[in-house]
Amino acid sequence: MSKLTKEDVLQKAKELNVKFVRLQFTDILGIIKNVAITVNQLEDALDGKIMFDGSSIDGFTRINESDMYLKPDYDTFTVFPWRPKDGAVARLICDVYKPDGSAFAGDPRQVLKKVLDEAAEMGYEMFVGPEPEFFLFQKDEKGDATTITNDQGGYFDLAPMDAGQDPRRDIVLALEEMGFEMEASHHEVAPGQHEIDFKYDHALTTADNVATFKFVVKAIAETHDLHATFMPKPIFGENGSGMHVHQSLFKDGENAFYDENDKLGLSQIAKYYIGGLLKHAKAIAAITNPTVNSYKRLVPGYEAPVYLAWSSSNRSALIRIPAARGAGTRLEMRNPDPSCNPYLAFAVMLKAGLDGIKNKIEAPAEVLENIYTMSADRKEELSIESLPSSLKDALGYLLEDEVVTSALGEHVLEHFLDAKIIEWDIYRTQVHQWELDQYLEVY
Repeated sequence: MSKLTKEDVLQKAKELNVKFVRLQFTDILGIIKNVAITVNQLEDALDGKIMFDGSSIDGFTRINESDMYLKPDYDTFTVFPWRPKDGAVARLICDVYKPDGSAFAGDPRQVLKKVLDEAAEMGYEMFVGPEPEFFLFQKDEKGDATTITNDQGGYFDLAPMDAGQDPRRDIVLALEEMGFEMEASHHEVAPGQHEIDFKYDHALTTADNVATFKFVVKAIAETHDLHATFMPKPIFGENGSGMHVHQSLFKDGENAFYDENDKLGLSQIAKYYIGGLLKHAKAIAAITNPTVNSYKRLVPGYEAPVYLAWSSSNRSALIRIPAARGAGTRLEMRNPDPSCNPYLAFAVMLKAGLDGIKNKIEAPAEVLENIYTMSADRKEELSIESLPSSLKDALGYLLEDEVVTSALGEHVLEHFLDAKIIEWDIYRTQVHQWELDQYLEVY
């Protein structure tokens, strides 16, 4: 149920001197698309009367069924603070519908809504808190992005080492003006790498926020003549960018993951949820780590978890249990990266967790040792497996997993696989600079 009404949105647009409105949605790969309208068309837009050609969006639909309608979520109305105030630009996030009024199966936002509805039928509401990381790079004389970082700072550094504090501050201020509740921002481990965290919230709101966040970061970086990237591993030898996803379920207003009588403070529901995530983690990786480059980050030695285990005491496991208890009890899934589509990523994680609850999938024993330094024999003894080591392997696990594929639906699955198989084939047939450096003169 929207907090804002149609009349509220129209009044806000008038008060804020809005002249243009962007009706936003994401494609299957998580790229923001928009239809721009003038404020004179806003009332029609709020009534869901704005149409676009779905066949022009990769993976959306076929040419013979191309008409799609955008139905805005009134609560997502906000103004872009970096644009001129006189003749302001606003945005609304939209759901995509077919002409017959039914939800479009290829709309990632609808995919998440469907799984959230399944959780609601079981009495649960999902809350999510992501930790998206990104790099700020300099541009060359042509204005193109380089991989030259804008600073040489490290974890939690301050100026002068952290030359990114000004753009980061402007990003935070812009997001706050757009209605975000910010929690923390800081320099990350690698040079030029940053993290900004926003408030833990309902999964759909958070997915909207992640999509908006990536858009805003790039826009504000441009005002500083910098290029922001959410590419998981842009620099060899440096930590990659992740998007750790904190998540919990609430039931009747109470945190369903908390049990004061358990020695770890975790309920059986939480443990089943963990069991479901670990059972389906290899298939989930295709969605949470959806690019060829994602698997350059998921290697041991760079603080990226690849081991299918959970722990309340160390960060080498795929799933970590933060110290907070009571309403703050949650788990942190540490392999997702910010190149993922947040709607699809949250949907498949929730679907896996619900499968754990429905089928009472027991979580394995907690691992307290540092898995990074563990011998192969010890990992085998504890039955600790690893995430897929490539996009190709992850796609194979995805195809075999009926639970994860059912969350996506046939349309999204088909078009996602088509796009990713093409991506993998292009990658594997290219001759890369490393090969030339390694072999050209030797052979």
